[in-house]
Amino acid sequence: MDTSPPPIAKPSRRAGGAPTISDVARRAGVSPMTVSRVINGESNVRPVTREAVNAAITALNYAPNPAARSLAGAGQTRIGLLYSNPSAGFLSEFLLGSLDQAARSDVQIIVEKCELGEHELEVTRHLIAGGIDGIVLPPPLCEADAILELLAEARIPTVSVASGRPSDEVLAVRIDDREAALTMTRHIMALGHRRIGFITGNPNLSASARRLEGYGAALQEAGIALDETLIQSGLYTYRSGLDAAEALLALPEPPTAIFSSNDDMAAATVAVAHRRGFDVPGDLTVCGFDDTTLSTAIWPELTTIYQPIADMARVAVEMLVATIRRPSGMIMSDRHRLLDYTLIRRQSDAPPRQRPRAQHG
Repeated sequence: MDTSPPPIAKPSRRAGGAPTISDVARRAGVSPMTVSRVINGESNVRPVTREAVNAAITALNYAPNPAARSLAGAGQTRIGLLYSNPSAGFLSEFLLGSLDQAARSDVQIIVEKCELGEHELEVTRHLIAGGIDGIVLPPPLCEADAILELLAEARIPTVSVASGRPSDEVLAVRIDDREAALTMTRHIMALGHRRIGFITGNPNLSASARRLEGYGAALQEAGIALDETLIQSGLYTYRSGLDAAEALLALPEPPTAIFSSNDDMAAATVAVAHRRGFDVPGDLTVCGFDDTTLSTAIWPELTTIYQPIADMARVAVEMLVATIRRPSGMIMSDRHRLLDYTLIRRQSDAPPRQRPRAQHG
């Protein structure tokens, strides 16, 4: 029997109506109860099974019946997503993943901009007063103590995303930032570079510190002394990347490679290098972190660490929904999820030049 999806994205329907949960179950090769568990965001479903069910839902254009779900006691779950991220690329990926999983889980997601400071408590109180069921906090709000304390007092389930050292008190989704930065720095050294600049991220975020730790650990294991002049502070913004790259490339002996803690700052580094007459990657290797759309929107395209931002958002919503809908007294066993990262090699890295470097102004 051919179970391949139809050649066009047209919903498969039974005669006389929209596809049912049984149609989804039949296509995915599982029971209707398993489909229900996936739709409800429950965690006790194998990843391969969840993927098969989601693929069937997409192929059939199946939409859960809110009225039927309400009768079953599920109701309409409302999740808040607070954001305050300087990287448009990161935020775009995160929103796409969140909205995608919210649709699959049949939950309403409320997106609110939240600047750190007094405004953060105002927005959070407004959501709590409105009867929000749970909150997703991407960086930098994932470590905003005032927000986390307020949500804990109100007993609102919360997911912290991309924190370097998430609290045991909240749900969390992240990658191993230290190991990822260690992997990238090793890669740069394997090309032959020994004088490697590093642009840090927001100093108030533990993930930034973890990436700096990984950079330093890679140098130490290679027997290269840490040179503080090769470390410049950034804020994950393009503007801060410009300033940091200017400082690094103005050194009497500039680095032959620069590793930036996100793609925005790496893109800024490429711009500064071009303005100063450095060829990338001939004179200067530039590497980033995140693999946002910006990494392939510039030339040369960036070698970077792929952080699965959209998947982290999907998992965050999935975990939150499972927590909200779990039977009273049931404890989630996997409150912290560690996702995989990948080093993506493109055109912005190369071995250092063997001939003397030309002088740049």
